[in-house]
Amino acid sequence: MADNLLANLPADLSEEVFEDIIMSKHVRIERIISKGHFSPESGWYDQDENEWVMVLSGFGVLEFDDGRIERLEQGDYINIPAHQKHKVIETAADEATVWLAVFY
Repeated sequence: MADNLLANLPADLSEEVFEDIIMSKHVRIERIISKGHFSPESGWYDQDENEWVMVLSGFGVLEFDDGRIERLEQGDYINIPAHQKHKVIETAADEATVWLAVFY
């Protein structure tokens, strides 16, 4: 049965939404929905897995602990190696930012 990553977005986006789409022993695919959300000022994501992430709608801005900043617009993607510290510093406030994240 086909589905659509841009369909059935939650009406309440007061909190960021994380939805597992596929989970296996070595791969996890997740839909993340943000609307003006960002990471806390202190702390970084420091994951044991590699993460390939793409913005399907809206935009997101990532900051890395080396000072690099990457703005991802619709269709843009980036591969983040395991233990590359990063955080989200901005997402679209006036529309849903839909991310597709593949952890491997």
